[in-house]
Amino acid sequence: MARPYDLCVEISLLSGWLPWTLRILALVAVAAALARISPFWLRRRLPWVVGGSIGLTALTALLVALVGGVDDPLPFGLWFWLCCALLGLGGLAAGLRNSSWWNLAAVPVAAGLSLLCAANSLNISTGYYPSVDAAVGDLSGAPVPQQMSLDEARNTVGKATEGRVVQVDIPAEPSGFKHRRELVYLPPAWFRSKVRPKLPVLEMIGGQYAAPDNWIRAGEAIKTADEFAAAHNGFAPILVMVDATGSFKTDTECVNGAHGKAEDHLVKDIPQYMEKTFDTATGPRSWGVIGWSMGGTCAVDLAVVHPDVFGRFVDISGDDGPNVGSKQVTIAQLYGGDAAAWEAHDPATVLGKAKKGVYQNSTGLFVVGDQETEKHLTAAQNLDKAAKAAGLTTEVRVRPGKHDWQLGSLAFKESLPWLAKEFGLPGVTG
Repeated sequence: MARPYDLCVEISLLSGWLPWTLRILALVAVAAALARISPFWLRRRLPWVVGGSIGLTALTALLVALVGGVDDPLPFGLWFWLCCALLGLGGLAAGLRNSSWWNLAAVPVAAGLSLLCAANSLNISTGYYPSVDAAVGDLSGAPVPQQMSLDEARNTVGKATEGRVVQVDIPAEPSGFKHRRELVYLPPAWFRSKVRPKLPVLEMIGGQYAAPDNWIRAGEAIKTADEFAAAHNGFAPILVMVDATGSFKTDTECVNGAHGKAEDHLVKDIPQYMEKTFDTATGPRSWGVIGWSMGGTCAVDLAVVHPDVFGRFVDISGDDGPNVGSKQVTIAQLYGGDAAAWEAHDPATVLGKAKKGVYQNSTGLFVVGDQETEKHLTAAQNLDKAAKAAGLTTEVRVRPGKHDWQLGSLAFKESLPWLAKEFGLPGVTG
């Protein structure tokens, strides 16, 4: 059944006519809200409105930088459009007595459109909502495309032309980690027989501010997996869009710490549930982990710390190790002051101390964008060198893109054939 917003699926929020139309309309509305023919307004009031709006915007930016807990700089467009919204409101406050009806009517339009442009500037910098469809679907809480219940999946047998997504509530046993419901993609080959094929599994982890469906709505993981399955007789890995943080604002870095035992959830809860519920393949040769941004850091860390669980990993734009700031801050806030716990989860340290043969069956990819900051490429190169020295087979790939979900989507699409080969997926060769 088609969803009512599917007609908007091709309307991009990142480029094209819609973002530019919103910007032009917002600027016209702001101009209409400020326009007066009074010389007094133009000489005395308007400069104060402009200066005050710029000052409030600068103060807001400073407060966000100091106490907002935001590590990376926010885009200039966010602050520009916030300033435009304040200009419209300021024009009303300072020039109410000289306002015409169209000045008054333009104020809420100017403020609303400017705030919408500000939000989309942030969206463009991260790529969370590539289209109107993705935004409406997520914000309305609608099911993801191709979703069915677990009972429906269990009772579906026969030829399928596309995979299906099942929302699952994985028991937090033994971790006790409080998490949101997670999503499982089952490729077409899974449905062909009552005796389910033992397919490999790939856990997928998003960024710091994440929800399990980000890999579907922003990363287009289901579209990519279906395209791959169509070219390989219906076979693709089973994908698990996991919840590694427990909430949108929580940063666990996928370790056991102050925010719960996220690591145990990923390493223990999910594998035992997937193997029991979906009769998946077992063992590190058939289990992998991929992540973007924080998820990339998680991917390499989980594969390095738990080679008995994950034998394959793809680190997309990750850091050199789990962190919430400096080493001292990370030890204090993430590990509760336990320096040994930090050392046990620092990939370079763990790799440097590894015994010979521990990683002889482990493989991985590091993917970074050519427009990202230098730290991501440096981290990938350093970890690649340390991984090779410890016996892993790894590679660094530099792809076109910046630090956003579009790079994550591209990296997954290009790494899926490699993963399938490493998993030994039927019908996949070199």
